[in-house]
Amino acid sequence: MPGGGRCPDCGSTELVEDAHYTQSQLVCSDCGCVVTEGVLTTTFSDEGNLREVAYSRSTGENEQVSRSQQRGLRRVRDLCRVLQLPSTFEDTAVAYYQKAYQHPGIRAARLQKKEVLVGCCVLITCRQHNWPLTMGTICTLLYADLDMFSGTYMQIVKLLGLDVPSLCLADLVKTYCSSFKLFQASPSLPAKYMEDKEKMLSRTLQLVELADETWLVTGRHPLPIITAAAFLAWQSLQPSARLTCSLARFCKLANVDLPYPASSRLQELLVVLLRMAEQLAWLQVLKLDKRSVVKHISDLLQHRHTLIRKAFREGTLEVEALEKELQGQGPGQGQGKEEVGNSASELPEGKRPASPALLLPPCMLKPPKRVCPAPPASTVTGDENISDSEIEQYLRTPQEVRDFLRAQAAGQAATSSPNPP
Repeated sequence: MPGGGRCPDCGSTELVEDAHYTQSQLVCSDCGCVVTEGVLTTTFSDEGNLREVAYSRSTGENEQVSRSQQRGLRRVRDLCRVLQLPSTFEDTAVAYYQKAYQHPGIRAARLQKKEVLVGCCVLITCRQHNWPLTMGTICTLLYADLDMFSGTYMQIVKLLGLDVPSLCLADLVKTYCSSFKLFQASPSLPAKYMEDKEKMLSRTLQLVELADETWLVTGRHPLPIITAAAFLAWQSLQPSARLTCSLARFCKLANVDLPYPASSRLQELLVVLLRMAEQLAWLQVLKLDKRSVVKHISDLLQHRHTLIRKAFREGTLEVEALEKELQGQGPGQGQGKEEVGNSASELPEGKRPASPALLLPPCMLKPPKRVCPAPPASTVTGDENISDSEIEQYLRTPQEVRDFLRAQAAGQAATSSPNPP
């Protein structure tokens, strides 16, 4: 820029515009001094006079885009590119971020919440386009707290009035299980633990559907039950080599975190499988337990609809039919039944026939215990003085009122009379 100014170090007028970076700068070609370092926005006249311009007086102020919002928009685009989302998803997520940022509560929020807002906009976009993506995946990428993320997610959906469909359970199973490190050979994974991806996904999905039909998924977080189902599916494909592997070691081999309730969901699934195995004739003689029933998961899943109906419903119907039959018989005919019932009740508890369980949600079969508050300590001893107004509340008939007035007058006369000498 000849004649446009001089270098403050050497006084040279040979100033050139360096466009190597995204922000162009003026540099002295003789000594290399950066003349306009740190300039945000300049006008042509100020650029010619080599003067910095404040942001409030620059052209960027007219755009009404703060540095925090610009940083958030860049984070939205970066997150979409990391997840390899289509360009239409990126445009939608950016539009949601700009719309949400206009609310005063979001604009004045902390930096942690604004960072979480980036992931919320991306997650909403993926859910609307039926793209399998979990909330935990985004929290891992953003190093965000799950509780804060879920709260911000619900707030944004309510503020923007969006209709966000829930993620399909089958898509969630495929997305979650695809992240397992069990499908490719590695030095840390023994050969007997490596499994085919399609086989494991198919059996895991069948076990999750079984858990859904037996009320094990309703009202609960899906990841623990998916983890338990994937563990059983993985064991059942090669039971001879994998029955000794625990759930914690399985999660370590798959390189996923072990959800806290996964062990409880695993035990509930095994109980359901045992109830189903009792209905198969060729499995009744084997006396299966929670460990050996894993070997027969393939047969149980093949006939799961029939076995569930027999295990949980027909037993209850038989009991109800027997009770109606006993009620319809006379006293003479019912005597033999009563003797049978008495003889069954006289048996030890371990030899009594088990009553069929109802097909109910676990929250109804095992309701949580409510803590009963201790009653407040009573300070009434019975020696307290009773006021006249309280006594009048207990008087009902005119005779009681007259007796009370007569007793009250006698008491006053006794207290007012002088003591005898």
